[in-house]
Amino acid sequence: MKKSNFAAMILGTIGIVFFALGMCMALIEDWGLFRQGIVCGVVGLAVLLAALLIWRRMEGKPPIHLSVKTVETILVAVIGALFLGIGMCMTMVFGQMVSGIVIGLVGIAGLLMLIPLTKGFKD
Repeated sequence: MKKSNFAAMILGTIGIVFFALGMCMALIEDWGLFRQGIVCGVVGLAVLLAALLIWRRMEGKPPIHLSVKTVETILVAVIGALFLGIGMCMTMVFGQMVSGIVIGLVGIAGLLMLIPLTKGFKD
């Protein structure tokens, strides 16, 4: 395993754990840790961004240039993930099974759109 991949794996794991824990802290009302959860989630996002920048630097890749396609891809990914998460929350936390499944499927469809958006179609 290359050093760059190992560093990305470690930093990515740390970032995801902080982000996921922060979201749980912020969204589970029984815990009463909304502000701490937001801080923890932001720390997780910062670690993930640092992991991306460090990995690209170690691989000798140029910086990311924002194009219209890149912004579209990011928007589709974020909206798809949000819809999937909202659907899961509606199903598991709020007991709204049918509407949660429908919204979750919309999110999955959005995430599946990422494949042709990034890779394109080939004959």
